[in-house]
Amino acid sequence: MTDNDELPVIDVALPVVAVVGRPNVGKSTLVNRIIGRREAVVEDRPGVTRDRVAYDATWSGRDFIVVDTGGWEPDARGLAARVAAQAELAVQSADVVLLVVDAEVGITDTDEEVVRVLRRAKKPVILAANKVDDTRQELESSSLWALGLGEPYPVSALHGRGSGDLLDAMLAAMPPELDGTAVPGGPHRVALLGRPNVGKSSLLNRLAGEDRVVVDSVAGTTVDPVDELIELGGEEWRFVDTAGIRKRVHEASGSEYFASLRTKSALAKAEVAVVLMDASEPISEQDTRILSMVVEAGRALVLAYNKWDLMDDERRYYLDKEIERDLLRVQWAPRVNVSAESGRHVDKLVPAIHAALEGWSTRIPTAQLNAFLGRLVAEHPHPVRGGKQPRILFATQAGSRPPTFALFTSGFLESGYRRFIERRLREEYGFVGTPIHVTMKVREKRFKK
Repeated sequence: MTDNDELPVIDVALPVVAVVGRPNVGKSTLVNRIIGRREAVVEDRPGVTRDRVAYDATWSGRDFIVVDTGGWEPDARGLAARVAAQAELAVQSADVVLLVVDAEVGITDTDEEVVRVLRRAKKPVILAANKVDDTRQELESSSLWALGLGEPYPVSALHGRGSGDLLDAMLAAMPPELDGTAVPGGPHRVALLGRPNVGKSSLLNRLAGEDRVVVDSVAGTTVDPVDELIELGGEEWRFVDTAGIRKRVHEASGSEYFASLRTKSALAKAEVAVVLMDASEPISEQDTRILSMVVEAGRALVLAYNKWDLMDDERRYYLDKEIERDLLRVQWAPRVNVSAESGRHVDKLVPAIHAALEGWSTRIPTAQLNAFLGRLVAEHPHPVRGGKQPRILFATQAGSRPPTFALFTSGFLESGYRRFIERRLREEYGFVGTPIHVTMKVREKRFKK
């Protein structure tokens, strides 16, 4: 991203469609069909989607938001009950509800209970009879009139059959189009990253002051990235809770593979990443791999050590040693010690994020940069190699977000010397919380005839 890149314009008046239904009726597949791309994680087993996840969609020139929800089981307990609660919250905040029913199975007791809840919500409901792949099944789907929600729209989310009629019905049920005011730039995007079960969802709920996402002690509860607008420090932020990264992407399989891809996509769209680590456990290979992913993506970075309330003096001593040994590459990142459970020091996250964003956007004037490098090279010239001593002829900051510097040199600069230049740039100008990219362009001498 360069200085000229504009952040997306966010329309605050978009209608919201909540997609609900019992587990494994094809809600996420239908969501992917509606939005026209494979965003929602789909797998041939129930319960993959657990949180309410919003996606942008367009049909017939009308923009709207589709909210995918977890399988709704009204009498569920434990994790399933919390998933159902998220689905109910999605219904309360929606303008239109799309109820998905498996036409092959027909009406179940769970479907009837969901319908009773929807009637109490008093929202427009569109009934989608999914898994209708041919005319014979279309006739059988007419039995869904018995739910009392009006005409069932036969569709095949997998093949797209009937999806156009369904979308037309959804648009007809939406409130009239308003003159929505667009917010240029929109709120800063912050991605919450970390390995499974370090407390990302708990931290998001703590920041929001309410249960926005499902939290459970089972690792891997979050599968899709979950966007939430949260007001902190007098301004709005868009936080993205991502799936815990357990393996390298090429080693993952099934929903875990697609969840990893969604996490990488969420990071690419973010401006700053808050990487959570479990302070009560040793720094792992997954932690360092996630940090490398943030650095390679060129995003601002804040380190948050969660579960700090579980620490004792011995663990603090060893954690400091681990940071010195394993996190040398990101020693420039602001560090915050928090407890998502108790809320300890959570308020310190916003100043740390602001500092990282400021460093990420820093730009040094070309004349000032060359004067600094001139003094630096005079005091610490590059070592002579093969009878030659390469020099820096000229330098410029090619871009920011992250800061990127181009060095025009008379010869090849060793990687150790380039790291020395980066370290001195940080000492002189700060660059807190941001990676720095230093590129080199060698200008060979032209020999005269």
